[in-house]
Amino acid sequence: MINQRLKDKLDKITAGTYQPTDFIIADAKDGDMAFGIPAPGPDGSGDGHYKTRADYLNAMTAMARSGLIDILLMSLSSAEVLRKTELWSETRVTPAVRLNDTTDIWSARGSTYRLSPSEPFYTADLEAASKECSLGLYSVTFSNQRDADLKSLEQYRRFRLASRDTGMQHFLEVFNPAFDINLDNASLGDYINDMILKTLAGVSSADAPLFLKMQFNGHRAMADLCSYDPERLVVGILGGAAGTTRDTFELASQAEQAGARVALFGRKINLAEAPLELVRLMRAVIEKQLTCEQAVQSYHEHLSEHHIEPQRPLSTDNQITDDSLKG
Repeated sequence: MINQRLKDKLDKITAGTYQPTDFIIADAKDGDMAFGIPAPGPDGSGDGHYKTRADYLNAMTAMARSGLIDILLMSLSSAEVLRKTELWSETRVTPAVRLNDTTDIWSARGSTYRLSPSEPFYTADLEAASKECSLGLYSVTFSNQRDADLKSLEQYRRFRLASRDTGMQHFLEVFNPAFDINLDNASLGDYINDMILKTLAGVSSADAPLFLKMQFNGHRAMADLCSYDPERLVVGILGGAAGTTRDTFELASQAEQAGARVALFGRKINLAEAPLELVRLMRAVIEKQLTCEQAVQSYHEHLSEHHIEPQRPLSTDNQITDDSLKG
């Protein structure tokens, strides 16, 4: 169930024949594994209510049918529902499911789990997931604490061994720790890079992830990792918090310029006023058809034409607010 379009793009990337049109975009609609009821986003009423699961599934379907994305990342329960709609046979999108939900993504309202080192945990059953798709996300967070990181790496090793029997391929998500580990921004980027390479150096190509999903820790750190072993290691970026529309375009653009070849955005897409238009303009920025500033301007023109109330005025929405993108 890995679509040929995704296979072709990955082949070009690893063969060194990448063009910006080969950039891979994934819509991460697995927020129900982390946030619970708020995952689909506000319902627009302004009274603190949220969209429903049906709304979330409809948004996934619309994005898949748009032809703008290459991968749709979901919870296993969402994948079960969408498989029955024949969505995968009617589009060129590769379905993927989140295979583990470590404690640092537990973001229930009022929770404090993210203040502690990540503990490995999985809800989804690997065999059941393999009946829905052939690609899954496995997540690891390094805390610079020996016992916690040892436990995480041991569980990742067990996952790789178990996945052999199911034919499940995976991509590896590596979060920055959610709490302070006493490293400045530059040192944190170096630490994450080194831990990724340490983790994968002893993994055979048959068991290795197809690509990475990680935080953008600045141009230098991203470029260092992307240039280290480009024939074997395809680097992708995660979106993080919603931020401004300018942040979204800058993140995709700056990461691609540093060598990233995949963007896996969740809240940046899901919480946008016009998600399909946002992704269309992301591709235009990556393919150098528009600058980031022009794309924000075009996005607001689209909102105006379709009578959609913007969350922020254009002048505010065209500001870079993410410190990692200001360098």
